[in-house]
Amino acid sequence: MRNQANLAINMADVILFFTDIRQGVTAADKEIALMLKKSGKPIVLVCNKADNYEKDKQEAYEFYNLGMGEPYPISSTNAIGIGDVLDKIYESFPPKTEDEDENTSIKVAVIGKPNVGKSSLINKILGENRAIVSDIAGTTRDAIDTDFENESGKYVLIDTAGVRKKSKINESIEKFSIMRTLLAIERADVCLMMIDATQRCYRSRC
Repeated sequence: MRNQANLAINMADVILFFTDIRQGVTAADKEIALMLKKSGKPIVLVCNKADNYEKDKQEAYEFYNLGMGEPYPISSTNAIGIGDVLDKIYESFPPKTEDEDENTSIKVAVIGKPNVGKSSLINKILGENRAIVSDIAGTTRDAIDTDFENESGKYVLIDTAGVRKKSKINESIEKFSIMRTLLAIERADVCLMMIDATQRCYRSRC
């Protein structure tokens, strides 16, 4: 997970550092803050769980001790304070380049049942462990875009959550993951369907 965090930091233009305003500044917060400062990237410090906003936002002052600028108290549950965070993110974006709107990358969505090796394939193409790989089905929960370029052109590889039969879906988070996969299929130029060659595909289970 630390390796994945470092990869995300290297790729990011702006970093959102989420903390728990109810817990205050923890040893883990201090360790993460030190790691983020070394990146040199713009950082937006977010103090979540300020559900009783007028009372809880006063606790945000403690987070100035992290030395990361102004902390932004928010309540994700009640959608409070998020507008200020979005404004800060926008301010922190790098200047727009002239050719930024001319995105000619081919979008390739990798689709398949859980645990057939979608993330492993993308890591192999990229030549690095960009996506988390595990033998536990359901490790990938969201559609994740990764830019890739070679002598043939520019591509966006979309790692998606595994799709199962409707009758086997019993978690709301899995339903959300599959919805994100379906949206990835809609915006893709090409879909690569992966199957497990060690399993026979019967109509009743596919």
